[in-house]
Amino acid sequence: MEPEISRSSLWAGRVMSWLVILFMLMDGVMKLVKPAPVLEATTKLGFADHHIAVMGVLALICTILYAIPRTSVLGAALLMAYLGGAITSNFRLDQPLFSHVLFPVYLGILMWGGLWLRDEKLRQVFPIRK
Repeated sequence: MEPEISRSSLWAGRVMSWLVILFMLMDGVMKLVKPAPVLEATTKLGFADHHIAVMGVLALICTILYAIPRTSVLGAALLMAYLGGAITSNFRLDQPLFSHVLFPVYLGILMWGGLWLRDEKLRQVFPIRK
């Protein structure tokens, strides 16, 4: 029998996960809609216009996989790869460290933290030792 997750951990994990999901849904949709600020920011990172929609679709697929409980670990792994690309793109252009380069790291911590708080099997794989 698996130990039960407390209500507070479950809700904290859900809130953290939904913050990531909402941000990534907005990111993916904005890359499909392509308003001027998104075009400007993405081309500044060195991506051509035709790459932006593909990036949006990838972000949405990974986010949907993360949002579905049965595929959330796969979605988290794929989102982390996507966020790794964002880190590299910003780092390559010498963007500000704490606001631009590390923002995907903050999002990844929120994403994995939320999943860890609400998934007992993940807690067994990555336990906190006392």
